[in-house]
Order: sequence, then C-alpha cells, then structure tokens
Amino acid sequence: MEPEGSTKSKRKRKRVELEVSPEEQEHEHSDAAVDRISNLPDSILCHILSFLPTKEAVATSILSSSWKPLWTLVPALDLDTQLSVSQSQCLDSNNRTQSVSFFTHIVSRVLALNKAPVLRDFCLTCHSRCDPLHLETWILTAIARDVQQLQLDICLDGFIKDEFYSGELFVLPQSFFSCKTVVILELWNGIKVDPPSSFEFPSLKDLRLVHVFFRNGDCVQRLLSGCPVLQDLKLCSDSRSGLIRFDIRVPTLKYLCLQFLTFEPSLPDYKLAICAPALKCFHFDGDLRHVVFLEKLANLVEAGVWIHPFICTREAWTKGYQIGYGDRVFRLLKALNKAKSLTLYPGKKQCVDFGSIYPSRFKNLVRLNFTLQKSNWHVLQALLRVSPNLEVLVIDKLYSRTNQLCSMEPFDGPGYVSSQLTTFRFNQYKGSKYEVEFVKYILKEARVLKTATISVCDTALKESVIEELSKFPRSSTTCLLTVEVQH
Repeated sequence: MEPEGSTKSKRKRKRVELEVSPEEQEHEHSDAAVDRISNLPDSILCHILSFLPTKEAVATSILSSSWKPLWTLVPALDLDTQLSVSQSQCLDSNNRTQSVSFFTHIVSRVLALNKAPVLRDFCLTCHSRCDPLHLETWILTAIARDVQQLQLDICLDGFIKDEFYSGELFVLPQSFFSCKTVVILELWNGIKVDPPSSFEFPSLKDLRLVHVFFRNGDCVQRLLSGCPVLQDLKLCSDSRSGLIRFDIRVPTLKYLCLQFLTFEPSLPDYKLAICAPALKCFHFDGDLRHVVFLEKLANLVEAGVWIHPFICTREAWTKGYQIGYGDRVFRLLKALNKAKSLTLYPGKKQCVDFGSIYPSRFKNLVRLNFTLQKSNWHVLQALLRVSPNLEVLVIDKLYSRTNQLCSMEPFDGPGYVSSQLTTFRFNQYKGSKYEVEFVKYILKEARVLKTATISVCDTALKESVIEELSKFPRSSTTCLLTVEVQH
C-alpha cells in the first residue's frame, strides 16, 4: 500500500497535465475555425460532389469563390424533372409547361457548362412532357462524352399507375446503339427498345431493363447479341410489355435476374429459352410459365426462386394453369440442381404435378432457404431427400393459425436429413402439430447439428416452446437450442 503523500502527488500531476494554457486554447479555437473541406484537392471535392444530385451540387457554388466552378468539373450528372416539376402537378397546364421548359433550359445549360474530361455517369429521370428531340440530344451528348454509366427513366406522360407506365413511349434513336464506352446501362419505364439488326456495345457488362417495352421478342435477343462481354442482366417485365416468346442467349452471362408480373386481361403465356452456360447466379420472381434452360448450369453457385402464381377470374383458364403449375416448378428446380445455395418460395398454389426429382440430386447444395406454406410441404420433403450435403436449413413460414399445413406425409426413417446439417432455423414458429413433428425430427436425425434457432412471434409463446423443445431427444450432444422472439 502506497503512502498518502504519493497518492496526492499523483492527483496533482494529473491536474497539471489537464491544465491548458490560454495560448493553447486559442490555437485549438483557431484550428476549429479552419474549413478543412475547402482545403481538399479539387479532384477529391469533385468526387464528393459526384454523389449528389446535380441540383444540389450546383447549389454548393454559393459557398465561396473557390467552390463556384467545381460543379462544372464533376464527371457525373444526375438530372431529375421530379425535383423541379413534381411540385407543379397541381398547377394548370400553362404553369406545368413553363416548369418543363425551365427544366429543359437547365439541362441544356448544365451539359454545355460541364467541363469534366469524361462524363463518367449520366442519370436522367424525366417524368414530364419533355420534347423527345431534347431527350435525344441530351442522351447523345452523354454518349459523345464517353459515358460509362448511363441510366434513363422516362415517362413522357408524367405518371405511373400501379407501378406500370402506359402512356406515350420514348423510342431510343438508332444512334443510341453506337455507344462504345458504356459499361452499365439502365433503362426504366416508358422507353421502347428496338435495336438495329447490327450493332455492338463492346464495353457493356451490366444491363438492367425495368418495365421497358419491346416491339417483339426478337428485339431482346437482338439487343443481347450486341453485348459481347455482358456479365449481369436484370430484366423486369410484365404481360403488357410485348414479350411473349423470346430467348436469352449470352455465353458470357454470370448473373441473371428475371421478374415477370401479370395483370388482367393479359395472361402469363410467355415462353423463355435461356442459354447461359457461364451462369453463376440466377434469380426468378413472378409468374412462372415456360422457362427452359438449353444447357446445363455447371457453374451455378446461387439460385433464388420466388413464384407468385397469377390469380385470374377466368375459371377455365385458372384450372388449366394449376394443372401444369407443379410440373413447371419441378422442371425449373431440376435445371438448378448444381447450385450451392437455393432460396425457394414455390407459391401459394399446390404443386399437384410436382414430380420426383430423382435421379437428379442437389449434391452441391449446402444452404437451403425455403418459404413454407400449407400446399407445398411435399416440395420441401423432396428437396431434403436429394440434398445429401446440406449444411444450413432455414425455414420461413407463410401461413397463419387458421391456414395451417395440411396432409403432411410423415417422415419415415432417416432419409430426409443431411448428415452434414450443422445449422437449422425455423422462423414464425407457432407450435402447430406439423411444426412440432418437423422440428422434433430434425433434432433427432441431425447428428452434427451445432445450432437450432426457433423464432416465435410473441414473448408469451416463447416459454412454452422452450419447455416443449427441451424434452425432444437430440442426436447431437453439442447442439445449442435457442428460442427467440422475432418482432
């Protein structure tokens, strides 16, 4: 134990160390007043401004004389009529016309004043009645400036109803397809795509087509054939876009995301053939019709399928749709059997004709995320039986207490659970008869299980679930069983 004097001296030294002279305080205040951002190099400031909408980047010119010219050097332009015209929707037609004219003048001036060596990014959102000739001029100016990332969202009639545009279309000019520098291209909404018979986007790697329009299905493959290095394709379409029969043939494609939505009176009778042998990731969302892979997906790593069957008021058509529904799900899953990770929501319709996946096996599958609902329990059972190397199983539930699992075939013997299963999770667990049987079976058969997490909806249910599950036998002596409340 140190003497009292020693302790006092230490406290005194601490007080001395904390004392700051008036000169030092003045120096600190001086440092605080320094505008450190303005002292950054212009190249860094321009990089920072490139993340702002152009309207906000221009506004920084009032900060000081040194900031005034900076926005003209930014290699990215983000121009949006909604920032200047949307407030005029409640005005009369004359005022709306004036607002559009003002926006047209601003865009033309911004493009003329931009002095960046290369216009790296050009984003144009036009949800107003702009003159198509002005739009064409702006787009071709960006192309002439060696644009690398080009995003166009055009709705000439200015509004989208039910997430779908049905007004006048803006037709891309033929000279648009001469761009040699674009790497990322995004086209949204009221744009009509009709590429020439011969063209090339030699640098394009990422193409996103979201609810745009095509003259016919041939336009899709004609567009893709002009993209020799394309790696990433996202195509969001619906029954009103003109796509009925079309192909996706891209030997370099690695990532493919498809979304198909259907609205009455149209019916989802599209036919799609895919030839993408280099594909690593495949996502599908929407109404599933005739989707065929022409080559095996030997390089597939990840697949996600979310099926939302079309609900139609025509009884005869609906009956025919349901008859072949299970077979379509079955054939799509067979094509994805090389995946290491699979996320599946097979929809609310019962997969009546879902066949036996044998002899096809998911030997590479190590992770399965399955959204369970009352009609497709047998799809999960089939997948578990053919996934011998599954390590992670996550169940998401999509039914209520009044809409429970029905006619679940009982598990018979040890054929359903992978000997490699280490992680199991069941979300939205409510303790129904079939849920209890399923969890009990997993705990009993999974011999190397490390974690089992059961997620419940409310705290009141948590204690009873813990008590019930703790009584179940577990093959794995190291399994950590957790029950949590998911809000």
